[in-house]
Amino acid sequence: MENKNSGLLSAAMSYGFSLGIFWIVKYLFYMFSLRFSFLVVIYWGMSLVVPYLAYLLTKRYREDLGGMISFAQAWRFGVLIYLFAAILVSIMHYLFYRFVAPPDFLTSAVTQTIESLKQMQVDSKVISSIEAMNFSPIHMALQGIINNIFYGIVLSIPVAALVSRKDSRSI
Repeated sequence: MENKNSGLLSAAMSYGFSLGIFWIVKYLFYMFSLRFSFLVVIYWGMSLVVPYLAYLLTKRYREDLGGMISFAQAWRFGVLIYLFAAILVSIMHYLFYRFVAPPDFLTSAVTQTIESLKQMQVDSKVISSIEAMNFSPIHMALQGIINNIFYGIVLSIPVAALVSRKDSRSI
């Protein structure tokens, strides 16, 4: 068992780097969609491909291990590749909010969100807490890391279940 777990972190780093590069390319489409709105369709299409890429990477890691992987090990690997990819793409998030997005981009987004919440008659405590938050480029980059890790925790469950199944052909 120690042999299977010893390379988990290093494999997750290298596979997470690959996924992170994909996310950076994907995020470039988002960044340029401010100017060319049709690019957001490509961004969302690439976003839908991410769980499939995580499946392929986890399946490849299983093959690196000799064809057998437990659910827990596949899930940990999936969460780790999302973690390392999130750290890598957070650099792009920061650069976008700091240098590329219009200066009033975050302020405008928060204002629109608050107006939408008021129209939906959301509790005033929720609205006041959002108004009190300070949305800075570093805050948005850290929030992106947290969001991507959460998605990794959730989306790695079905991926781990698929990859750790017993293959009927190996019997």
